[in-house]
Amino acid sequence: MVLTKSYLRYVPSHTVGLVSSSRCNGLLCRYSSTTSGQAKRSRNERLVAITGTLENIILWDCRTGEKVATLEGGKHEVTRLVLSHDHQLLAAGYSDGSIKLWDVSSLTCRVTLSGHKSAVTAMRFNSSATILASGSQDTDVIVWDVVDESGLYRLKGHKGPVTDLLFLPEKNVLISSSIDTYIKLWDMTTKHCFQTLVGHQKQVTALALIGDAPRLVSGSIDRELRVWSITDTSQQDSDEDTMPSESTEAGYKYQVHCELLGSVQRQSRERVTMLTVHETGAILGCLGADSFVEIFRIRTEEEIAAHLKRRARRARKNRRDKEEKGKQVEEEVPEVKRCLDDEMSALYVLNASAKIKSVDFTDTSEGLPRVLCTLSDNSIDVHELLFTTKPLSTRQVSSVTAPGHRSDVLTLAFNSEGSSFLSASSESLKIWNTASVQCTRTLDCDHALCSFFVPGDNYVVLGTKTGLLQLFDLQAGVLVESVAAHASDVTSISLAPDKRGFISGSHDNSVKFWEFELVQVAESSRKRVSIVLVKTLEMSNGVLCVKYSPDQRLIAVSLLDFTVKIFFADSLKYFLCLYGHSLPVVTMDISFDSTLIVTGSSDRNCKLWGLDFGDCHKSLFAHDDNIMAVQFVPKTHYFFSASKDKTIKYWDGDKFQHISTLEGHHHGEVWCLAMNPRGSILASGSHDRSIRLFRRTNDPVHPHEEREMEREAMDEEALANEATRVIPGEKADDEAALAGRQTIDTIKGAERLIEAIDVALEERTKIDAWAARQGKTETVTCHPDPHPMIIAYNYVSPERFVLDVFRKVRSSDAEEAMLLLPFSYVVHFLKLLDFWLKSGWEIELACRSVFFLLRIHHNQIVATSKLLPVMDSLRSMTQTRLQELRDTVGFNLAGMQFLQRELESRSIHLFADVEEKRENSRKRRRSAVRTLR
Repeated sequence: MVLTKSYLRYVPSHTVGLVSSSRCNGLLCRYSSTTSGQAKRSRNERLVAITGTLENIILWDCRTGEKVATLEGGKHEVTRLVLSHDHQLLAAGYSDGSIKLWDVSSLTCRVTLSGHKSAVTAMRFNSSATILASGSQDTDVIVWDVVDESGLYRLKGHKGPVTDLLFLPEKNVLISSSIDTYIKLWDMTTKHCFQTLVGHQKQVTALALIGDAPRLVSGSIDRELRVWSITDTSQQDSDEDTMPSESTEAGYKYQVHCELLGSVQRQSRERVTMLTVHETGAILGCLGADSFVEIFRIRTEEEIAAHLKRRARRARKNRRDKEEKGKQVEEEVPEVKRCLDDEMSALYVLNASAKIKSVDFTDTSEGLPRVLCTLSDNSIDVHELLFTTKPLSTRQVSSVTAPGHRSDVLTLAFNSEGSSFLSASSESLKIWNTASVQCTRTLDCDHALCSFFVPGDNYVVLGTKTGLLQLFDLQAGVLVESVAAHASDVTSISLAPDKRGFISGSHDNSVKFWEFELVQVAESSRKRVSIVLVKTLEMSNGVLCVKYSPDQRLIAVSLLDFTVKIFFADSLKYFLCLYGHSLPVVTMDISFDSTLIVTGSSDRNCKLWGLDFGDCHKSLFAHDDNIMAVQFVPKTHYFFSASKDKTIKYWDGDKFQHISTLEGHHHGEVWCLAMNPRGSILASGSHDRSIRLFRRTNDPVHPHEEREMEREAMDEEALANEATRVIPGEKADDEAALAGRQTIDTIKGAERLIEAIDVALEERTKIDAWAARQGKTETVTCHPDPHPMIIAYNYVSPERFVLDVFRKVRSSDAEEAMLLLPFSYVVHFLKLLDFWLKSGWEIELACRSVFFLLRIHHNQIVATSKLLPVMDSLRSMTQTRLQELRDTVGFNLAGMQFLQRELESRSIHLFADVEEKRENSRKRRRSAVRTLR
């Protein structure tokens, strides 16, 4: 047997520094962790902001700005969030096309839905939160049953990514928009697109429903908001001619019809990114790709009628004034016609400090309106709309900025004990506690490029893009010294192993040597650290990176001429030249024993060199993009490399072997790496503004197993991106299709189901043979030993065993798993379904499976004569069992209504209290809006 070397695994530990991802929207939610009672719940209710932070979801308290909870996802980034109308259910769409449903009160994931092939771009709950519609970059719209936790159907018709979705109130109609410039209206009963709106010349980016009529508002990449009238055609006379877009070949008449009313001009010249409506329907927020939100006022039918009366009075007054002045007037007073300006008008422009990514409205428990703005600089702002002031104004009530940087994290460094680390970006320096992963101090700085802790861990040195070396006192939290060190940006600094000084390199073709010294603080007896220039080494090209060897014998300098030059540290005499890269060396590191140097270049290669003769030991094609950082693990020849391809890889520098690619990697370019002195924690900073910590565990990792897992992941990705499958009973050009998609989970579910059917058939044959032998002889024999898998299920019957296995397949994957069953197993499965229905086991699951198999395998089932008695039994049993369920539901409903009447007759208003409170809350919100008049 061949022995392979094992290594210790690094696993994701924490992700810090993020407030809100740039790809995900934010939501305002009335949150309470208490579910024991309505009164207690309302007392503990607070307003929280929900934001996506890469693969996780974070709840922020809008009053204190502190983190309330974290909903941890998988490996993929959150791209879309949506709340149900009662704020109890949160749907999160991910970049791999999956959707997770979270219970907001308990902060638990209820179900994971898999159907889309690419990132989810739009989602919407219906009014009762029983149906969820989702759209994706794969151009499909999928309708999900939230109660059954499964997909109902897939709607195909758009030619580009879906941008927004809406449910039409009190109508079984779904509206979708896409970048293909079309808006489609879908009848959810017939699963058919009955009207396509073609009023836009460019991509449609957002939708909203406003008014009592209602009206459909659509936004595009131009300066206009288009408004569409929605006509209820179900009230028209039956003899009225039906519009062609409302009828099918069979003459089916649809309930609504849309026509373009007009357009509203916006102030912004950028494209519309989001349209959101306040809960009362009185305010519409329009967000463009800039730093302000346009707020429009939406009038009710009563307000519109009053507004028209005022217009009519003004018209009559103007007529009388003209008559008194002797001017010629028309014989008849012109009729005041209703126009779009009577229904909506510009109200206010809310400005923010940075580009706004998303906006959301909600009310506090006191009925005060709030506006959430998630900003592109990794922060969120909450504003209050002040309706009591005229004109309308806003007030910023809270902001969450402290937990993260406003720009990319460009440099990281641990202190000498590893108890804390620093991160710096173009605007700030932050100090983090390693154990609690909390930010302990934030300081303003210039555009930082490199950094380290001064010995003693009380000071920090930063090299900046402006050529400055900045020295910060961490205890006082101030900048104590700023030295104009170079004429160009300071690209790299390296602390000397003897802790007495450091070197700096710059694009000004120089390497400078600095030493620390203590100087007297003015007007104080205290001394502080200062830095003094000792000597300068001039180079022929710009310097990209400098590094001391751990024994302080050598200095390595990488230049823009693609080479790395090695000098003696004491005499600065030239020693070696390492050449071989085809592009400049951006980063490098030297091993603990000063025998190896690893260089990372823009040519995507890592090269390992010996420092004794300067020979290249190995050239590794490490990444698919520029390598930005390399870091040796202390006391080993293992090293990490980070790249713009968003990955961090672990290597063995002795065997020149790729050990593993770290899981939980960034969703943006990785700029920097840092490792604590013990080598147990690796930190990385990225373009996505997050800082990720990886901790070393005792779990072994074998490179050949990692390669096998990578191949399996590639196979799974290829499976998800395969071409459209041919499904029996489904036409390729149908607008409606199955909602699910084939994944590794569905394949495993089908395999477990096939195995369970085989075990059940074998066990049933064995039991029947034993029973037959018992009938022929008077000798009593022992019952045959059950199969080990049945023993694991507590000696259940073979039929019950299959049911238990089938129940463990996720509801959203059940249909896809049944699709993979060969027809020979479908025959046996139908017989099992018949047995379950006769036994009264899992009636809903059994009926759903029967109907699905009949739809998919209808032709084969009809042609199979041995299934005739089975199908006849299924026909009668499904009718009987479903009628029993209906009777049970009706009985329970009647009982609840009886109890309600009995309690209300005793003056115990069990249900009326809640409705009364809700109505009072609605009245307060409406009155606040009407103060504008």
